[in-house]
Amino acid sequence: MNTFGRILVVDDEPQIHRFLTPALAAAGYESLRAERGDEALRLAASGAPDAILLDLGLPDMDGHEVLAKLRAFTDVPIIILSARSRETEKINALDAGADDYVEKPFGLGELLARIRLALRRRLRQDSAESPVTFGPLTIDPVAHRVTLDNAVLPLTKHEHALALLLARNSGRVLTHHQILTAIWGPAHAEDISYLRVYIGRLRHKLGKEFAASIITEPGVGYRLQEPGELNV
Repeated sequence: MNTFGRILVVDDEPQIHRFLTPALAAAGYESLRAERGDEALRLAASGAPDAILLDLGLPDMDGHEVLAKLRAFTDVPIIILSARSRETEKINALDAGADDYVEKPFGLGELLARIRLALRRRLRQDSAESPVTFGPLTIDPVAHRVTLDNAVLPLTKHEHALALLLARNSGRVLTHHQILTAIWGPAHAEDISYLRVYIGRLRHKLGKEFAASIITEPGVGYRLQEPGELNV
């Protein structure tokens, strides 16, 4: 049977598996089950999952440790599922390589949308020189040219870099630290107010309708989502 992909679910709560296994199957995904960190690492290495849903509260090791070990050998999308809602937990996980963070309890529709976004992002990862297309937005990193509905946008160098970074990571939460370091360098890694100004300028130039695709994750960072994909 053809599926949309294989999802490794790492959680020590049996009810989560009882809920997600049939839900993922109904959505067209094959699922793998792990209840411990060591099982997760083994299945991630042998089961070739296309994405991983990872709980942070595992019985044998902390989820952050599992995340770090996973990122040592795989680049598949990893979505954290956790009841830990503190901003520092989210930021640490995202900075360590998680692609997204969904708090428990979560809605199935939202989770499936985030899985689709993560899988699409991985499929459309292009080379550094290739133009990036995101809906009506096209960003050419070589020509430093950005068009929206075929109209050229007058973006500055840093606005262009910010739009390109968000588009290449569409569907993924990027922390303030990740964005600031990537565009302005380590010396500006804590200049969050500086980033807010540039996000505001970029939203203004993109126009009200498309600007809504740049979602603020309070206290954490930003994500670029396809219009209508999620309402979060």
